[in-house]
Amino acid sequence: MPDEIIDQVDLNQPDLNDAEMNEAKRVRLEKLNALVAEGKDPYEITVYPKTHTSLEIKNNYDLLEGQTVAVAGRMTAKRVMGKASFAHLLDGEGSLQFYVRRDDVGEEPYRYFKQMDIGDIVGVKGVVFKTQTQEISVHATEVVLLSKALRSLPEKFHGLKDTDLRYRMRYVDLIANPEVKNTFVLRSRITSEVRRYLDGLGFLEVDTPMLNTIPGGANARPFITHHNALDIDMYMRIATELHLKRLIVGGYEKVYEIGRQFRNEGMDTTHNPEFTTVELYQAYADYHTMMDVAEGLFQSIAKNVLHTDNITYQGTEIKIAGKWQRLTMAEAVKQQTGVDFMTSTIEEVYAQVKEKGLALEPNLSWGKAMAEMFDAYVEEKLVQPVFITDYPVEISPLAKKKPTDKRLTERFEFFILGHEFGNAFSELNDPIDQRERFMAQVRARQAGDDEAQMLDEDFLCALEYGMPPTGGMGIGIDRMVMLFTDNVSIRDVLLFPTMKPIKK
Repeated sequence: MPDEIIDQVDLNQPDLNDAEMNEAKRVRLEKLNALVAEGKDPYEITVYPKTHTSLEIKNNYDLLEGQTVAVAGRMTAKRVMGKASFAHLLDGEGSLQFYVRRDDVGEEPYRYFKQMDIGDIVGVKGVVFKTQTQEISVHATEVVLLSKALRSLPEKFHGLKDTDLRYRMRYVDLIANPEVKNTFVLRSRITSEVRRYLDGLGFLEVDTPMLNTIPGGANARPFITHHNALDIDMYMRIATELHLKRLIVGGYEKVYEIGRQFRNEGMDTTHNPEFTTVELYQAYADYHTMMDVAEGLFQSIAKNVLHTDNITYQGTEIKIAGKWQRLTMAEAVKQQTGVDFMTSTIEEVYAQVKEKGLALEPNLSWGKAMAEMFDAYVEEKLVQPVFITDYPVEISPLAKKKPTDKRLTERFEFFILGHEFGNAFSELNDPIDQRERFMAQVRARQAGDDEAQMLDEDFLCALEYGMPPTGGMGIGIDRMVMLFTDNVSIRDVLLFPTMKPIKK
């Protein structure tokens, strides 16, 4: 054996091909079999008495210098120099160097240590010290193999770049890319802050069904499954809205749910078929109340999770602090296109569109035309946080009409960087009006719109018992996390995004 053996992931090595991977696994299996033959099963240990994490040791070096500690983690590098070796382990909070000398651990244990591979899970007991280069380390008196890794880490350890492989093998991605792990730590903290903020406002967290006989609460194509015991088809929920509003009818005044939704639709950088939302409802409130809640929630996350007032996303500063702009949809369309919906009939709108050289599908109603103009010419230009209010009734089947203009509803969506982050209403509590709007959705469904909502008789029954004036809102957690962690794809904030299986 040469005096110095470098055993670590080659930072310039490309991904191993199948043959190389199979050979590397074969070698590791041989090592495993040799250990077992010697009575040293690397999987038999059930617990290891850790005393500290890597971060605790680094942050408390002055107190721990010269003290005995026990740490555990994945070995990510190893440099063998004859009778002594340096190695690094990665635990849940970072990386830590440890020093192993044959005279300290014993000749036989040192031999076993030299046979360990990168990726193996090890426990290290020893004394905290600093090397000549002032790196905080542990001088080992014991190194224990806790779990044998049978596969080599793909590509270079610091920088697994193949995005498809990263999403499919998130467990490897988390090992190879510390910033990825940090994203999901932030996601957990953001979700916790959502709960803390809403709980502080007096909201009660509840759970509602994921399986429903009718998909409701949004216009979306559902996933269909079959319940064997009841022998009926059921739908994965597309929203929590209708069940949460049933609870408002039942007497709860502030409720929310953080949960998964399922929509059988397209996939892109901001859409995944399975996603997380927070929906909340407050009795005796309206959509203005929900604007205040949304604004306060985002500002609370920026302050308490990221410790800042404003954030930077892909190089653009986003002003989270302060009062957000509020514009009606008609005002926003007029600002960007010059087309005035509020003083024009649908015929006059089409004339203005033609005069200005803009495009609009033919034969749309007044409300749908305004929504189409907004989607085509306004949405992508909304960079700083803004509430767009007063949506047409045709595209808002669950929102209350504005008392001053029955063509519009008390609804808003808020936008940042050209993307919608939340949707809110003064909730419709008139059961007769709600039935009429459901029937319009039914007719649209019969005409071929498979995203239109179905008639929910039980929800109408609940409304007939009386629902107080209510403000409600839904916010996408995934997009929120994308914003606050500076990620451009929803797959980067989902631990296990939906992927098409690889054909073998």
